[in-house]
Amino acid sequence: MKRIYRPGLTPAQKREMWDRYQRGETLSGIGRVFGKPSSSIYGQISPHGGIRPAPRCRSRLALTLAEREEISRGLVAQRSIRAMARSLGRSASTVSREIQRNGGYDAYRASQADEQAWARARRPKRCKLARYPALRRIVAKKLKRDWSPQQIAGWLKCTYPQDECYQVSHETIYRSLFIQARGVLKKELQQQLRSQRTIRRSKHATQKGLGRGRIPDLISISERPASVEDRAVPGHWEGDLLKGSKNSFIATLVERQTRYVMLAKVPSMATEGVINALIKQAKKLPTELYKSLTWDRGKELTDHRRFSLATDVKVYFCDPQSPWQRGSNENTNRLLRQYFPKGTDFSVHSQAHLNKVARRLNERPRKTLEFETPAERFNACVAATD
Repeated sequence: MKRIYRPGLTPAQKREMWDRYQRGETLSGIGRVFGKPSSSIYGQISPHGGIRPAPRCRSRLALTLAEREEISRGLVAQRSIRAMARSLGRSASTVSREIQRNGGYDAYRASQADEQAWARARRPKRCKLARYPALRRIVAKKLKRDWSPQQIAGWLKCTYPQDECYQVSHETIYRSLFIQARGVLKKELQQQLRSQRTIRRSKHATQKGLGRGRIPDLISISERPASVEDRAVPGHWEGDLLKGSKNSFIATLVERQTRYVMLAKVPSMATEGVINALIKQAKKLPTELYKSLTWDRGKELTDHRRFSLATDVKVYFCDPQSPWQRGSNENTNRLLRQYFPKGTDFSVHSQAHLNKVARRLNERPRKTLEFETPAERFNACVAATD
């Protein structure tokens, strides 16, 4: 069977491919531009973990092709190494090593030496996780506990402030996970990331939200007190429904100041069941720590007045299509997808399991809390109310 030759992408096309990927275009869309299947584009991007490789450039300290040609001419003229070094403004040892590593006095060729130097410069540099096994083991252990790379990096900096051998940036951890050619962190640890992606996705690749319903007698978020907006006092919560398969849902609640999370099992999206679940959760907390609730305009809170009467908690509603007004809750929902991927049937999970997942989140350090945990901050608030 005759094999069909399919030409690859030219350097210019590869640059355009990365430009398009960084702008958030899909793999299939990029493939159509170049007449390639999406799998071909994935094959180009995947080895780099979706991270655009830095353009190669020569070090300003390296010998140039012109300098190598002058060395070649000097050898033909039988000039001494010191004489050639003086004319180049280089040390004699630099010229001597250049000649020895590229064939010696009789076989030195400037163009060949330059090509070999460029090829040798491609050798991979060992990252910090490769150089320090103890650090690598700590990072892997925290990843298995579902900590994010940013949480790990921040915790290490707080725990080992004077020891740089036990500090690493979150970007290094991400690159070691996505770029498997580094051979540092096992590929299985990618599944511990909340997104569970195998390659980095462009920050410009977004998804469109869904429209929401109308709520009678709602109080707009614009009427919410300024003390709630600036997170000056605890007790103000954000909430939402997280959707699963088979028309299943869980209610997610986040305290704005401490980022403390509570999860509530709800029978359906019907407002009666959701309100009953929220009332039950509210009664578990001191009244000083549950003063208001901010929700989007989903119809599941149509009966919000019954919730307010039962709990004395004011409910505020976000503007249409403005999820950033409940930013803490939106971020929490993304964190929860690490434990409940899209397509999960929430009906099979008990309230005890939801409490366990909430506890895992509450015991993870958060950058916004200066790498304290939500549980630590929230328990301090509870102690202050006693």
